[in-house]
Amino acid sequence: MTKIAVDLMGGDNAPKAIEEGVLLAADEFQDIEILAFGLAGSYNGNHPRVTFIEVTEKIESDDDPVKSVRKKKDSSLVRAVKAVADDEADAIVSAGNTGAIMSAGLFGVKRIKGIDRPAITTMLPTTSGKGMLMLDMGANSENKPNHLLQFAQMASVYMENIEGRKNPTIGLINNGSEEIKGTELTKETYQLLKNSNLNFTGFFETRDILTGDIDIAVTDGFTGNVVLKTIEGTSSSLLGEVKKIMLKSPVNKLAALAMKNDFGELKNMLDYRQFGGAPLMGLQGNVIKAHGSSDPTAIVNAVKQAKIMADSGTIDKIKELIGENNE
Repeated sequence: MTKIAVDLMGGDNAPKAIEEGVLLAADEFQDIEILAFGLAGSYNGNHPRVTFIEVTEKIESDDDPVKSVRKKKDSSLVRAVKAVADDEADAIVSAGNTGAIMSAGLFGVKRIKGIDRPAITTMLPTTSGKGMLMLDMGANSENKPNHLLQFAQMASVYMENIEGRKNPTIGLINNGSEEIKGTELTKETYQLLKNSNLNFTGFFETRDILTGDIDIAVTDGFTGNVVLKTIEGTSSSLLGEVKKIMLKSPVNKLAALAMKNDFGELKNMLDYRQFGGAPLMGLQGNVIKAHGSSDPTAIVNAVKQAKIMADSGTIDKIKELIGENNE
């Protein structure tokens, strides 16, 4: 039985959407138990495998990440992370303040020895259907070449153990594919990756992200976060415009009806909810960041992601293959 700690108070739609997602996840996955941390009144369910743990504090979206984690010891996020640190849970899921989740993870479960910086990883949808892993998505605004090398190493372990892709291909995001282009960071990282034992394919331009030609895209946290939000915004706007066109005239409405299933497939491909949460790689515990605007469906998939991570032993493999080698 896998135990998942869930922060009921994190996210734009908390606690109602998180509670609904928790109950749906408990029904869907028969081999999990959930520890739900929240303020009084945040949980009204009645499920034999969900235990509600009342707390007295909540970390707000605009709270200072470090200060709030240090001061609000009885917040839902800090208590949920502590459950993982104390081996009372195998993983934690939160849709809350990204900086606070990172700080709670660093203070609570701590970094893997030898890993300089944790990274937020996200599986992006691709036209090939297999998806592409991208990191860092915002855990670090500034990085050094060695950080990006470690991101690539961790991502490679993740893809082999979670996605079953042996010797996954890795690209380094840059403003061109030529080796002479880029910043000092990308040029130096290029050489590190080129001389590593990873399956490095060279520089990768973001216009090719949705084609899924590679398995892993590596970049610094600032760039990764900008890319992610650009994709989300573009996808949402594009789907909205398509919907407007399809409802523009009776003829268009008939065409839309005939293509309803096809549009459904396109919407699902671009739907962040289907890809679960984003693991914070490099920590000694399984910490999963769900999307800030998560609805119940997104929470179910984030819990699923947490269970897969916990059951896979990926963290132990990262410790063995990367952490010890970098001490």
